[in-house]
Amino acid sequence: MLAANERSLLQQLESLRLLVGGTPTYGAILGFARDPQWSVPGARVQFLRIDGTEITDPIRDQKVLTGRLGDVLRQLDELLKLNISVRTEVATVSRELRAPDYPVAALQQLARNAVMHRSYEGTNAPVQVYWYSDRVEIRSPGGLYGRVTPENFGTGAVDHRNPLVAEIMHHLGFAQRFGLGIPLARKELRRNGNPEPDFDLGPTHVVVTVEAAS
Repeated sequence: MLAANERSLLQQLESLRLLVGGTPTYGAILGFARDPQWSVPGARVQFLRIDGTEITDPIRDQKVLTGRLGDVLRQLDELLKLNISVRTEVATVSRELRAPDYPVAALQQLARNAVMHRSYEGTNAPVQVYWYSDRVEIRSPGGLYGRVTPENFGTGAVDHRNPLVAEIMHHLGFAQRFGLGIPLARKELRRNGNPEPDFDLGPTHVVVTVEAAS
């Protein structure tokens, strides 16, 4: 069928929304470029593990995650898993209870949302994941977009600033059900005994703060 319609390579790429007017889109660059950060410097994740509760406290670990979109998300997943602490309590002589300070599924949903919905225009700021001794803060450049408002945020309302990025993440297995990331994160946090996440919805940022389980 592809051969029969006789479309050129450029036409095929435009039909996939990888090109517009012969120019690669953000989704094409982030998903498939050899060096996405050369064209889009902000397309990275900055991770800090801070030994304390203030940004000025000593830094235990820091990473800058770069590469194609799939590479960045896989590195991010691995970092989140590695930094979770699991407390073991002996409930009975024959049974142990393992209690993580954060449910990894919740942090994954929130961090992936930050990558998917961030603004790549007018800013070179990275997505920031700052892991303090008592909380995790995830900052996404760019405020709410389209039909998502402070009133319906986190209730399943969906609009995509970067629809091709969302589609690529879906096909890579990092976004299964659009609009349910925050409800799923809240469910996992409640199940683990963490407080409700706190959202700061500014005109140029969305920041979510997750406190550790007590």
